[in-house]
Amino acid sequence: MSSNKATQLQAIASEIAHCTACPLHRTRTNTVPGEGPADAEILLIGEGPGQREDALGRPFVGPSGDLLEQWLAEIGLRRDQVFIGNVVKCRPPGNRDPEPDEIAACAHFLDRQIELIQPKLIATLGRHSLNKFFPGARITKTHGIRGVKRAGSRVYLPLFHPAYILRNLSAAPAAVADMKLIPRLIKRLEQRLAEEAAEQAPPPATASVDAEADSHQLKLL
Repeated sequence: MSSNKATQLQAIASEIAHCTACPLHRTRTNTVPGEGPADAEILLIGEGPGQREDALGRPFVGPSGDLLEQWLAEIGLRRDQVFIGNVVKCRPPGNRDPEPDEIAACAHFLDRQIELIQPKLIATLGRHSLNKFFPGARITKTHGIRGVKRAGSRVYLPLFHPAYILRNLSAAPAAVADMKLIPRLIKRLEQRLAEEAAEQAPPPATASVDAEADSHQLKLL
């Protein structure tokens, strides 16, 4: 199944390479579809490729990528163990913010990647990826535990973008603390899913049924 998913992800990457749905295709050097295992538990979503990413066709290279790798190391992970992508797959000229119509034109690619990978946790990096899953939220108010939400079998965690931390080093401890929530959130999600599955299973014939059984709780920590 993982091999089939990888093939499908590669097919999406090929579509991205030929995409002309928005003006960004006119100025790109390479598309940056994203990279990582097809069965990744964690999906990190940034904003848009920068100059280095455009040159190499890979997400989060250069100083931001180095910092992201340091954050992953804090929770015992390497970048090749997570899937890393962006809300737009081509570099906005001059590294400007992606425009709403550009994000909209690219949205179906990211949505299909998410549907294939089925990550347990999606971490947003920066305000544009934040707004995809937390419309109207502000990253300074929503990052970390304050913004965690669960939807079905997935958890969403808002994180600062590494580029923001490189410009605002005083926020670095908070960024690392937010990153360290990831293993706890995944573990708690797995526990709740197992508990909910057990609650839905028919009780053994010899067991008494508690009419006052707890309703499902969405608390994650």
